[in-house]
Amino acid sequence: MKKSGRRWIRKWIAICLTGIIVLSLAACGSDDELKNLTSSKEKSKRVVNLFSPMEKMDPDAENVARSAADLTVAMAEEELGVTVAYNTYTAEDYQDKTYDEVAFDRARNDMDDLYLLNPDTILALGAEGKLMDLSNLESAKNLREIIRVANTVDGKLIAIPQEVVAYGLFVNKKMFERYKLDLPETPEEFLECCRVFQENGIETPVGANRWWLETFVFAQAYADLYNGGNTEAEIAALNSGEARYSDYMRPGFEFLKKLMDFGYIDAKKASVNEAIEGEKEDFLAQKTPIVMAYWSAANTETAYGKTDFAMQVIGFPSNRGQMPVMSMTGISVGANAEHAEDAMRVLDIMVSDKALQIYAETNRVISPSKNVKVGCIPALESLNNRIEEGVYVLGSNAGMKVEQWGNTCLIVRKLLNGATVDECMAEFDKLQDATLEK
Repeated sequence: MKKSGRRWIRKWIAICLTGIIVLSLAACGSDDELKNLTSSKEKSKRVVNLFSPMEKMDPDAENVARSAADLTVAMAEEELGVTVAYNTYTAEDYQDKTYDEVAFDRARNDMDDLYLLNPDTILALGAEGKLMDLSNLESAKNLREIIRVANTVDGKLIAIPQEVVAYGLFVNKKMFERYKLDLPETPEEFLECCRVFQENGIETPVGANRWWLETFVFAQAYADLYNGGNTEAEIAALNSGEARYSDYMRPGFEFLKKLMDFGYIDAKKASVNEAIEGEKEDFLAQKTPIVMAYWSAANTETAYGKTDFAMQVIGFPSNRGQMPVMSMTGISVGANAEHAEDAMRVLDIMVSDKALQIYAETNRVISPSKNVKVGCIPALESLNNRIEEGVYVLGSNAGMKVEQWGNTCLIVRKLLNGATVDECMAEFDKLQDATLEK
């Protein structure tokens, strides 16, 4: 275990959630298992331990996401007279343990006080009773309703994010204009754009990774569910088994299979690519016109915040047009946290309107507070307009008995590695049946 004097919190998430944060470390592991875990604990009479991811690509680069989170931590430290000690982990490659797996083990073994978690991890740990109810925090009163829905398990609010993570397609407008292509709205239009690109010598029009292809699926699966005025009834039907998740998911998986079969994405590369790292170089070099990423990546120079061309972020193709996919990491307090009282106070300050205003202005993101709004850069305006109109789908929803983000990601990987669409749908049926039997 290495020591570092730095105080930082790296946010990818979705890493993204998925994104992109990932993996688990046993409570008592070997030296190899601990090689990527760093600690920056300082001596203090009152210490609160925070477990969070660290961006792998360039730890010394300026990162607004890190700076924004650090500012809110500093507010809590100053007001409460505590020290927040960071424990961080990042996976080296696709063979390494993921951040989520590490987070599971640490939370289940009560190793930290605060945890920055991906949506699937939040739901699983919440169902196990490993996270505290945050409903009584003063800051919780200011949350948008979407935040409560996505982070409530068994009637308990178990996580609060510092930003709402919106995923979209990052497109090179110059390349679309070169071939006289409109930005796609529907799956059919997207496929046509890819066909034109490929016919003009762009071998792989879509840069993909092993984390975020499920965003295409969610956009097509749940466009009507979240925007058709019948959301509660449709989710109730899924939870009772009257409706099948596989019926919702099939169109998105069939679409991904076409992208693979036509060579519009490289399935072999996508199955091992880490988020952004695998596709970034070709996108910035204007060899690939389309990649997928989360909102903050457009603001961050270590991702796509500095391009030599006009970039625009749009929603994913759906029968209702360009569709943002919303997810969120969240900060939770361990149910058996050693410093529970101080941890709750630290979190209350970190997600207060005052702190979130600073966070949102620094990081230029969508705030979880209904009282905090900031502008966005021009590249994000299209995506932001859809969100402000109330048009989006959730990639994670605690009201659904079958966890969405992580399960869909894993089943998409099966497709990338050769499974048929029918086999993937059977996986969803198996998950739903197992949930109904509980």
